[in-house]
Amino acid sequence: MEVVINSSAQYLADLAAEAVDTLLRSRPDAVLGLATGTSPLAVYEALVRRHRDSGLSFAEARAFLLDEYVGLAADHPERYLTVIERVLASRVDFAPGAVQAPDGGAEDLVAACAQYEQAIAEAGGVDLQILGIGTDGHVAFNEPGSSLASRTRVKTLTEQTRQDNARFFDYDIRQVPKHVLTQGLGTIMAARHVILLAFGPGKAEAVHQLAEGPVSALWPGSVLQYHPHMSLLVDDAAASRLQLADFYRHAWDNKPSWQGL
Repeated sequence: MEVVINSSAQYLADLAAEAVDTLLRSRPDAVLGLATGTSPLAVYEALVRRHRDSGLSFAEARAFLLDEYVGLAADHPERYLTVIERVLASRVDFAPGAVQAPDGGAEDLVAACAQYEQAIAEAGGVDLQILGIGTDGHVAFNEPGSSLASRTRVKTLTEQTRQDNARFFDYDIRQVPKHVLTQGLGTIMAARHVILLAFGPGKAEAVHQLAEGPVSALWPGSVLQYHPHMSLLVDDAAASRLQLADFYRHAWDNKPSWQGL
């Protein structure tokens, strides 16, 4: 795991965008994994700028979302496929249908999860996955207690996660769905490169447990310690609990100039 600490969230977002840019220019048909939530937004803005200003193309790429709420109407503004269309897909040149999400409106949710896993496999797997992390350590919607080998499935959200996400629903937790379809931890671990961004003091404990705690279902993100190409990008506040912060800074400052994330 490589840990990059910087006071500027924009710097970290640009690092993630540069990794996506490098991948797509070398492999235009690469498969991206996209997260919603607040942490990746600056990355998507940076990618839109690169598309507009320097010709970065998504025309041959495909993308898979991490998760989707169960039961939201197709036109609901907080449906994750709608969100990613609004913040990224409609602003670049993805081909129609190139961005997919689990079908949270399916009659048979179990079958929809299996079909989503199959679609990812048929696309050749995810080359680069963007992630955030919840205050309780969840990644995607793999809440504490999730199997570290899990695949795409139906999950029940914790009340903490619903409270955290109420800001997207007029701060009314009653509007936040209780169930989601989510890629599992095993699914995420199969991505070839994972970039996780975390900002602010509210993420400090989760970041500490992810990077330095024991691998445990109590902190689902900690399974990423086993990932062979994991990049953790955190601001100073999110890094405030890291015991090896000085070493991480030293390693980044002395990294070979030719080596990217």
